Parts: sequence; structure tokens; C-alpha cells
Amino acid sequence: MSERGFGGFGGGRDRDDRGDRGDREGGGGFRRDRDRERAPMTAKGRLRAKARKKARKAAKKRGGAFGRKKVCRFCADQGAKIEYRDAKTLRYFMTETGKLIPSRISGNCARHQRQVAVAIKRARHIALMPYAPSHL
Repeated sequence: MSERGFGGFGGGRDRDDRGDRGDREGGGGFRRDRDRERAPMTAKGRLRAKARKKARKAAKKRGGAFGRKKVCRFCADQGAKIEYRDAKTLRYFMTETGKLIPSRISGNCARHQRQVAVAIKRARHIALMPYAPSHL
């Protein structure tokens, strides 16, 4: 039996002699991109960095990728009603594959999005609207 009593597991070295990360060359394993030393920036590189920073700042100021907030068309126009019989209006809230368009895309508020979903399901049930594109 070996000195440690495990039949030679570990190659005969002690646990302290294993070579931890602290004694390796290069500061210990992997290096991150931001830690790496960079070459001096060119004039073109500085301009690009400045343009990226300006674009990020402008996007943050206007609130994301869209310039204005979407408004629910049913809240804005009180005369517009959600009827399951009006398939022409409901088609606006469906994709060509027959799926419901989410409210973040259509701009509906939560209340009217639920009403649109129920109306589409009712219209599908009585065959005014398709369940799938093959049912057209």
C-alpha cells in the first residue's frame, strides 16, 4: 500500500504538491478580453467608438428601438367594436399562418387583446376564420 493508503491514486504526489492555479505562468488560467492589452486605437476606431456611444445614448433616450409608444386602437377609437362576426377586422390580428399576433406587436392593451383572442377563437369555431393556413 502507498503512503496515503489509496493504492497509488494521484500519481504519488501529495495534495499540497498538486500545482494550484496561483503558481502557474500567465496569471492563472484564462484571460478575459477586457484584461488583455490592446493596441493603440486608430483615428477611424475612435470615430466608430464615438458613433456607437452616441447611437446607444440616443436609443436609450427615446426608449428603445421604436420612436413612439403603440396605442391600442380600440381604446383610441371608442366606436371600434370587437365582434367575432367581423372577420375582416380580426384578420389584422392574425399572421398568415393562422397564429394570433401578440399585443407587444399589435399594440393592443391587455383587456382588448383578451377580447380579440376570444373573438378569433369564436370565429374559428363557427368557420369564419381558419385554424391553419391549409384551411383557407
